[in-house]
Amino acid sequence: MPRQFFVGGNFKMNGTADSITSIIKNLNDAKLDASSEVVISPPALYLALARAQANSKIGVAAQNVYDKPNGAFTGEISVEQLNDANINWTIIGHSERRVILKESDEFIARKVKAAIEGGLSVIFCIGETLEEREANKTIDVVTRQLNAVAKEITPQQWSKVVVAYEPVWAIGTGKVATTEQAQEVHAAIREWLKAVSPEVSENTRVIYGGSVSEKNCRELSKQPDVDGFLVGGASLKPAFVDIINARL
Repeated sequence: MPRQFFVGGNFKMNGTADSITSIIKNLNDAKLDASSEVVISPPALYLALARAQANSKIGVAAQNVYDKPNGAFTGEISVEQLNDANINWTIIGHSERRVILKESDEFIARKVKAAIEGGLSVIFCIGETLEEREANKTIDVVTRQLNAVAKEITPQQWSKVVVAYEPVWAIGTGKVATTEQAQEVHAAIREWLKAVSPEVSENTRVIYGGSVSEKNCRELSKQPDVDGFLVGGASLKPAFVDIINARL
């Protein structure tokens, strides 16, 4: 079975009730590639709104989740609360949380474990900084980040994970990894996954993020190990539909 193409839209800390309603209406009304899985991720305040307004073919993801079930953790959101709101996806490990909020590989891995054990599916983000790429440490960095999660979840639980490779130097900068650069890292990730199991390697979707736009998505989508995209700023625009339909 070929891997199902996956396109996520990470709205980050953008949007209001009106603008998110408009984005979702545009998606609901558009003719989207029926063979692709689409998941949008609005700010936490608008998760319930998004789930109520998006049609059933569009998934909704939180942008974060905590690794504890409940308690005195001001500002956090739990797996149980997401389930209660009918939100069945979460993004974990985005570079903005790794870099700005100093989340460690181990903390991120614990969150992945908590999410999966609580019934959520996870968009797990990995990627290197510009300094790490220039030092030829890209593969070392992404495999270190993957190893942290592999210590926490079983081979069977990888079926609940979409791996999002997002080079930090390409996020929100307008710079994009070339198709060759993206494919090279995606192929290395898939090779690493073989150590979990050949089945996990074959079935796990590895998607690309980092200034994805309607201009570069088609060429990227042709790469054999690029199974979709995690889209940032472009997910707020009508062009998001073109990215979802990159293979049409």
